[in-house]
Amino acid sequence: MPKVSADKLDPGMKLARPVIVSNMILINKDIELTETLIKKIQDMEINGVYIDGPSQQSISKDEALAQLDRRFKKVEDKPYMNVLKKLVKEHIEGLYD
Repeated sequence: MPKVSADKLDPGMKLARPVIVSNMILINKDIELTETLIKKIQDMEINGVYIDGPSQQSISKDEALAQLDRRFKKVEDKPYMNVLKKLVKEHIEGLYD
């Protein structure tokens, strides 16, 4: 569930979490956004809301794997670190499927 800034909201998007201000629910989760609701969110200067759907990754899969390799470079000789690296690599690959 990605967090989408108020200026990038579109009608038809569905809230994954309620919109809460001052401990009060303004718009409940599972509500489909309309032009009117989007305008209210923007008028209240709410930074962003959580929308149903998969998160979009900010970097490419190749770059994420390259960063992983760089971060584990100094500990390649430690078997337990290779196990951890393998688990993280599997997780990264799953994010891009």
